[in-house]
Amino acid sequence: MELKRVVVTGLGAITPVGNNVPEMWNNIVNGVSGAAPITHFDTEKFKTKFACEVKGFNVADYIDPKEARKMDLYSQYAVAAAKQAMEDSKMDLTKVNLDRIGVIYGVGIGGLRTFEEEYGYYERTKENGPKFNPFFIPKMISDLSVGHISIMFGLRGPNFVTTSACASSTNALIDAFNYIRLGKADAIVAGGAEAAITVGGVAGFSAMRAISTRNDDPQGASRPFSKSRDGFVLGEGGAALILEEYEHAVARGAHIYAEMVGGGLSADAHHMTAPHPDGHGAYMVMKNAIEDAELSVNDIDYINVHGTSTPLGDISEVKAIKKLFGEHAYELNVSSSKSMTGHLLGAAGAVEALITVLSVANDIVPPTINFHEGDEDPEIDYKLNLTFNKAQKRTIRAALSNTFGFGGHNASVIFKKI
Repeated sequence: MELKRVVVTGLGAITPVGNNVPEMWNNIVNGVSGAAPITHFDTEKFKTKFACEVKGFNVADYIDPKEARKMDLYSQYAVAAAKQAMEDSKMDLTKVNLDRIGVIYGVGIGGLRTFEEEYGYYERTKENGPKFNPFFIPKMISDLSVGHISIMFGLRGPNFVTTSACASSTNALIDAFNYIRLGKADAIVAGGAEAAITVGGVAGFSAMRAISTRNDDPQGASRPFSKSRDGFVLGEGGAALILEEYEHAVARGAHIYAEMVGGGLSADAHHMTAPHPDGHGAYMVMKNAIEDAELSVNDIDYINVHGTSTPLGDISEVKAIKKLFGEHAYELNVSSSKSMTGHLLGAAGAVEALITVLSVANDIVPPTINFHEGDEDPEIDYKLNLTFNKAQKRTIRAALSNTFGFGGHNASVIFKKI
């Protein structure tokens, strides 16, 4: 069968560097960090006291406050980003087949905040027997984010959540892409959301020694590819992309940002949390995505890397890029937007895919911030163009976005000019 073409016709974002797409993109291009001291809870006794929180988010701008009280914060971010993306797409829902429009999101953890609050209340009052909020389970579980979105817009097509740790929302994009190109949907609201800057979230990642402890310099803490990197900076938020069948988009006169042309998946099969030291899983997932897109390595101009600022992860990804792209690796631009947004866990793939789409649409490569002269890691090849500290203008024909998750889950997507 002939596969359908899939394009991006709407974008929405709630992030640590902006609560809408124009604000976020402006800050990304200008290298603005979203890191700051944590305000969600008292960090006095915590080793890490900072994160990339969403700032100034007013849920009432998107959701009736009464309904919002039935949602965990991650669901609020998910719905808000979806509403922005739907509005940006200018899709008239009275003129489309709602049975063929779906919602697929990636969520890595889900309602951790709700779980902590409810279980904490139980511990304080358990002598009187278990008393839980009737919305405890619906608020906590990760699939309710897409349930709320489908209810809000009346979307009756494919509707589910993917969970693969930090690769979750890239998996969601790939699933949405495949449903559309196989002719099983006309459009899908695809994205991801996460809100794990909680006592348990920060303490848990801290116990693993996965997050930075650079409390004296939060904005400089996420420093991918620097020798002094000491872990990722935890982030939160959500992003949504309207993926739409090309002819469906053209027929309604939609603005098209870029075309999604491929997706790849692989597994490290190596360790619970550490990447494969030779980057084999990262190599395979990029190779699979490029083959799926029917492109060659020479067609890729930019890679938005996973680039978490962890000692092992950055090295393995560089090895994979050099192995796959060969001499063309030195013609690429490579950058890590996590240096600004922090690591949004299950939402990372959606946020970074959105940034990659805007890079293709605007021919701008965002920077990898916080690299300082004299901070070179002998295991990183600095002949690669890692786009340090300042955005670069260049023609971007096609760009690849990588996300790798605990458990060895790897997912990559490719967008190109329409």
